[in-house]
Amino acid sequence: MTDHDAIVLGAGAAGMMCAAVAGQRGRRVLLVDHADAPGKKILISGGGRCNFTNIHTAPDRYLSANPHFAKSALGRYTAADFSALVDRYGIAWHEKTLGQLFCDSSARQIVAMLEEECARGGVAMALGQGVSAIDHADGLYRVKIGDSEHRAPALVLATGGPSIPKLGATGFAYDVARRFGLSIVQPRPALVPLTLGPEEQLFQSLSGVSTPVEVRWNRTRFREAALFTHRGLSGPAMLQISSYWQHRTPIHVDFLPDRKGEWLIDEKRARPRATLRRVLGEALPERLADALLDRLAMQGDLGALGDRALRHAGAQLSDWAFHPSGTEGYAKAEVTVGGIATANLSSRTMEATKAPGLYAIGEAVDVTGWLGGYNFQWAWSSGWAAGQAI
Repeated sequence: MTDHDAIVLGAGAAGMMCAAVAGQRGRRVLLVDHADAPGKKILISGGGRCNFTNIHTAPDRYLSANPHFAKSALGRYTAADFSALVDRYGIAWHEKTLGQLFCDSSARQIVAMLEEECARGGVAMALGQGVSAIDHADGLYRVKIGDSEHRAPALVLATGGPSIPKLGATGFAYDVARRFGLSIVQPRPALVPLTLGPEEQLFQSLSGVSTPVEVRWNRTRFREAALFTHRGLSGPAMLQISSYWQHRTPIHVDFLPDRKGEWLIDEKRARPRATLRRVLGEALPERLADALLDRLAMQGDLGALGDRALRHAGAQLSDWAFHPSGTEGYAKAEVTVGGIATANLSSRTMEATKAPGLYAIGEAVDVTGWLGGYNFQWAWSSGWAAGQAI
């Protein structure tokens, strides 16, 4: 039996951050993961370059049953703080669109940095070993790993959610949380492609076509690229809206967000002999323009089309309703919406109010960020907060 000050379950972004911070504060930390190497989700992120944070990080970029929960952690360990850590390791990075920060070279640099931070804190690692039992008695959490038992007054759940099961992701953190009396906000796939049913098969034939759009669900809007796939809709805009979308409700797409009002009528007056197909093909990818015109059942020269018909077409193109049949599920989801309820946790320390010494951080918690580095920043911030507390 081995004693520690804290046992951290999950050697991903949040877990490594927590373990490193606690270790460098003098705590004896054991970091456990069933995978044989740490940071596997980090390695595949951002196309292998890790979109490690976003300079526009703010609490309103996160979904949670309690929209105020993330404020404390995000305010105490910021995107600038993590960027400064990256800079101290000499890792070159660049800003892409919408405040997204990526490594110039490889996500492996971020994993190596976190490994070194853990080493500086004297963190012990138990990798490639599953947890077979967890108990609590006399103020200590007992965790059985393989044939050995480890004890600590603090246990941190950092095993994420069930998204990307090919990396071994499961709902393990939820099971442990429930065992200690914590409630779970129903989890579902997020940042995930949407599927379309047979009635919208026409659009599935556009696989590979991408175009900038503004997509809306209720009052939530995102303006980014949409990508048609053989199963439905993907691309940044659709991944973003998927986190909000609810089954059996439509999403609305503005295919021409820069064309407002009666632009088709203006085009008619400027060049009446131009065909509607040509005008739309100049504004959109031709395959998409053809599919939309097929649905609108409109063809011919602009001059031969009535203003009322053109006005109707413009309105349709700016507010096209899709009725997704579902999503591509956890296998293609980048993250999970829902998880361990924030009502059970301290927003400052991430400690469970009903189970002293038990902490939950990162994706395991009901805090889910937008696409673009926000979820990594939540991992760093929540991991830092717990690491300061244990």
